Amino acid sequence: MDFPDLGPLWLTIRLAAVTTLFLLVLGTPIAWWLAHTRSRAKPVVEAITALPLVLPPTVLGFYLLVFLSPDALLGGLWLDATGSTLTFSFSGLILASMLYSLPFMVQPLQGAFEAVGRVPLEAAASLRASPFDAFLTAATPMALRGYLTATVLTFAHTIGEFGVVLMVGGNIPGRTKVVSIQIYEQVETINYDAAHMLAAILLVFSFAVLLAVYSFNRRFPVHVG
Repeated sequence: MDFPDLGPLWLTIRLAAVTTLFLLVLGTPIAWWLAHTRSRAKPVVEAITALPLVLPPTVLGFYLLVFLSPDALLGGLWLDATGSTLTFSFSGLILASMLYSLPFMVQPLQGAFEAVGRVPLEAAASLRASPFDAFLTAATPMALRGYLTATVLTFAHTIGEFGVVLMVGGNIPGRTKVVSIQIYEQVETINYDAAHMLAAILLVFSFAVLLAVYSFNRRFPVHVG
């Protein structure tokens, strides 16, 4: 049995790592706002954030393909600035993955921030801490469980992407061919041994991720402020 090419696996890990890092930066202020705002726009923002959970990946992938194309505003600006297209590129995969995995980052963080409450922030403010200092020194340590859960689930979810990355990135070896597409390709060519090996790797990885998250959540309960 020939050992499958591991290039798509490393590309997938790289994509998941970059996506998770960017979503930590983007998702934290969104989750913080959702946890503390009283704006009437909150349900709308929550619905938009959660949309990738219920929207078929092919639908999301199609509209991303349209909006990231060189003929669209964002795709055209990117082409003018970099000389390359967002579609069928690793950069395009990152944007697509960020949108597709956004709820897996925002929802755990929002729940963690809501559990922390305002009491630690008010205590920090009474000690003349700025709002940002209060967030870093009071809220963030108490929301550590939420951060860990959000980070792990976002990374794992990005690893398993298929429909969105296929439509936005295609199947270009070394650039956009991730492991889920590689498995599909092996099945199409009746190479079940290679498909089984790659699928088993993802199965074990996914189980290990979920086991680690649930074990951590049982060991470290939420601190309510």
